[in-house]
Amino acid sequence: MSQVHALSDDQVGQELRKMTAFIKQEAHEKAREIEIKANEEFSIEKSKLVRQETDAIDAAYAKKFKQATMSQQITRSTVANKTRLRVLGARQELLDDIFDAAAKRLSEGAKDPARYRTILRNLLLEGMYALSEPEVLVRARKADLATVKEAAAEAEAEYKREVGQESKVKIDEEESLAEGISGGVVILGGQGKIEINNTFDERLQLLQTSALPAMRKALFGANPNRKFFD
Repeated sequence: MSQVHALSDDQVGQELRKMTAFIKQEAHEKAREIEIKANEEFSIEKSKLVRQETDAIDAAYAKKFKQATMSQQITRSTVANKTRLRVLGARQELLDDIFDAAAKRLSEGAKDPARYRTILRNLLLEGMYALSEPEVLVRARKADLATVKEAAAEAEAEYKREVGQESKVKIDEEESLAEGISGGVVILGGQGKIEINNTFDERLQLLQTSALPAMRKALFGANPNRKFFD
């Protein structure tokens, strides 16, 4: 039978110190592991929060940038439209002034008798060619009756020479054109059912429509935005 020897106090103290040192070492290592894990979790959580806040800031910035861009585009478009309207208004005002000036000078066409007779002859011929009738009725201002008769005789002769047929011009001395008209004649055919208004005032009105595109191009240049042409 083996004999069990009792440990001395020193031996017990040594064993206790060893056990205490071991437990402390284990505790330090465990604490270190916990600290490392905690630091890792803190870093992960911190990165997550930083990323979330960064994304939120980026999103807010992108939203504000988009709003600022849209506001800038709206402002630019508004300014451009206002500028375009002012330019168009100024151009239209210039065109109106041109036609107003032309309207004031219409009566000058009747001041030179020889020149006015030639104009009336051509206006009469235009109506006679368009109607192609044996007789047309012509109305003019009372002040122009004598000149119209001379122009009518010339027009009849030229019409017969060019067409080979006669077309008589009958002057309506009972119903004259208003004296406020600048000049010209009104030619009627088809027993009075067809009317060709060849007065100066009417021709200017027609010119305002037909010649307007050409005038705009001559004054302001070609429109770069225009895609379709007549």
